[in-house]
Amino acid sequence: MSTFLEAAPDAIPLHAVAVEEFDNWLSGRTETERQWLNATGFKAKDGAVTTLPSSDGGLGGAVVCLGEGGPFGYAAAAEKLPGGAYRLAVKPDAAVANDAALGWGLAGYRFERYKQDDGEAANLVWPEACDQGRTEAALDAIYLARDLVNTTAADLGPAELAAAARGVAEKFGADFSEIVGDDLLDADYPMVHAVGRASSRPPRLIDMTWGEKGAPRVTLVGKGVCFDSGGLDLKPASAMELMKKDMGGSAAVLALASMVMAAGLPVRLRVLIPAVENAVSANAFRPGDVLQSRKGLTVEIGNTDAEGRLVLADALAEAASEDPELLIDCATLTGAARVALGPELPAFFTPDDDLARELGQAGEAVHDPVWRLPLWQPYTDLFKSRIADLNNAGEDRLGGAITAALFLERFAEGVDAWVHLDMFAWNKKARPGRPVGGEAQAVRALFHVIEGRFSNTT
Repeated sequence: MSTFLEAAPDAIPLHAVAVEEFDNWLSGRTETERQWLNATGFKAKDGAVTTLPSSDGGLGGAVVCLGEGGPFGYAAAAEKLPGGAYRLAVKPDAAVANDAALGWGLAGYRFERYKQDDGEAANLVWPEACDQGRTEAALDAIYLARDLVNTTAADLGPAELAAAARGVAEKFGADFSEIVGDDLLDADYPMVHAVGRASSRPPRLIDMTWGEKGAPRVTLVGKGVCFDSGGLDLKPASAMELMKKDMGGSAAVLALASMVMAAGLPVRLRVLIPAVENAVSANAFRPGDVLQSRKGLTVEIGNTDAEGRLVLADALAEAASEDPELLIDCATLTGAARVALGPELPAFFTPDDDLARELGQAGEAVHDPVWRLPLWQPYTDLFKSRIADLNNAGEDRLGGAITAALFLERFAEGVDAWVHLDMFAWNKKARPGRPVGGEAQAVRALFHVIEGRFSNTT
C-alpha cells in the first residue's frame, strides 16, 4: 500500500533515473553504492527498483529506472520498496512530478470491501511541483471505477449503480434523475426495459447533468449491465465468471465525469447509463423477438447475449437527439475486440478522423493506450433482418467488434464527433499500478481529449 505525506524530514531519497542515463548516473555515485549495485546484480531496465545502503548499514536511498512507462515506473517503486517515507531525490518539473504522484497513487489502490490489507505503507512526500488537486481527482475517479467493477453483482445491481452515480452527482452539485422499471416504457426506452425486465432488480436509465446550459454539450454513455447471464442464450459457466464487470463502461464514464467536474471544465456534461441485469425468467426477452427502439427502428433479436448494444442504443438515441459537440460511449461490448487487441488495449471506433487522431495521441501522451478499429460499412449487411430494420447479432461471428460498433452508429446518427470504446475493464495480470481486477481503461486519455477541446472555450 502507498500513500502521500505533506512532509517528512527523514524521508528516504528516491532516485528516478532514465534507463539510458543509468550509467552516467552511476558514475556519480559513491564507491560503496556502485559496489552494492554490482554485488546485488542490479540491471537497469524499465521499472527496476532497488535500495541503497547508508554509511551505517541502514537504508540510505532507493533507485527506480524509468523507460517508456510514464507514471507506472513510479508505481513499480511504490509496490516494491519497503514501508517508510520517501521523497524524490531531485526536484522535478511539473509533468514529472504529476507522473510520479499519479503512479504512486495508482499503486496504492486496494479493494478492501471483502478483505482487508494490512501491508505496511510506502509513503511519498508530495513532489513540490505536483498539482495535488488534479492528481487526487484522477485517483479518486479511478479508485471509484475500480471499486465498482470489483464489487460482486450480489452487492451491485442497477439500484446500487444508480446510488453510486447519485453520489458522484451530489459531490459536484450535478442534477440527477432515474427512470425505473415499467416507467421506462412510458418514457420510451423500450430496449432498456426489455433487456432488464427478467431480473427481480428493476432496470433503470440513470441521467446526470452538470454545467452551464449554454456551454458546449459533452455526453457520456456507459453500458451498465451489472451481471450478464447471456439471457435465454445462456452463457457457459466459464464465460459468466467475470460478468460482474459487464458494467465496466458505466464505471468508466462515472470516473470520466468525476474528472471533468472536478476540473471545472466549461462544458454542459450529460451522463446516461442504462443499468440492467440480463437475467433468465419466464418474462425474459427471447431469440426471434422484435423490439421497438427509442429511435423508432425495430430490432430482431438474433442473440439475447448481445444485450449491451440494445441498452446502449436507446441511450445513444437520446444523447444524439441533443446534437452534442462530443458523444462518447464506453462498454465492455465484445469478445471480438479482445481477440483482436487483447485485454490491455481498448478498441475505439469513430467516423471523425480528427477525433481519432486526438484520442490516439492522448493515449500515448498519458500512457493510457487505445487503438482505432474501422467502421467498415460493407459489414452493415451482416446485421440485416428479413422482418425488422436490424438484427442485434451479425450473421457471421467474424468482425464482431466492428459489426457491434456499426449497430451503435445507427443510433448515434447525426453526431460526427462520436466515439465508441470497446474495453475489457479488467486487469488479467498484475502490472505496476494496475492490480488484478477492475480497471478504468481509457478514462485518462478521454479526459485529455475533452480538456484539450473545451478547456479554452468561452
